[in-house]
Amino acid sequence: MYMNYMIRDTIRVPPTELGKDMKEVLLKQARQVYEGIMDEDTGVVVAVTAVGDIGEGKIVPGDGAAYFDADISFLAYKPKVQELVEGEVTDVTEFGAFLRTGPLEGLIHVSQIMDDYINYDAKLPGFVGRETKKKLVSKDTVLARVVTVSLKGTISSSKIGLTMRQLGLGKAEWAKIDDKEKKGRPERGEKGKGKDKEPKEKKEKNEKE
Repeated sequence: MYMNYMIRDTIRVPPTELGKDMKEVLLKQARQVYEGIMDEDTGVVVAVTAVGDIGEGKIVPGDGAAYFDADISFLAYKPKVQELVEGEVTDVTEFGAFLRTGPLEGLIHVSQIMDDYINYDAKLPGFVGRETKKKLVSKDTVLARVVTVSLKGTISSSKIGLTMRQLGLGKAEWAKIDDKEKKGRPERGEKGKGKDKEPKEKKEKNEKE
């Protein structure tokens, strides 16, 4: 989930940037400082979007730079449990597939890829459903649901667990396969549909009469 935030913080402006348009300078500096950092509460800072109210600059003895308090607006991404996410499969291994969602990567464990017995094909590389013949390989775009989230201090140490076993998830073309399979499956009560035959005992009794 993407969210907009605004904070008040102090930004350092190097001596070489003094005298220029301060909003543009502070925006540039804020982007260098904040973009890509991880916070457990807000998630990953995707982009610093604006700098608002700017306070008076302060000089620190021994440092030629100036420090300005400013309102900083930014966009952050933090996945939520049960959230639906769409992304690209970046890698496929024997134990599962990695999905890029926003600035993060999540793991779809082999047991959560599809509701079918699957085989790992090292030649693809990818997974193939035994009954449905559904395939999952790198570069596929899929829809998944977030089931676990563990955000740490860095992107590399954070973990996201995903599933595609629920109805409507996975690759878009899988829905057509599911519909085709459903239509080919007899409805309950359809087996033996037609005119019922008379029980043998009743038929023999009628013949005697």
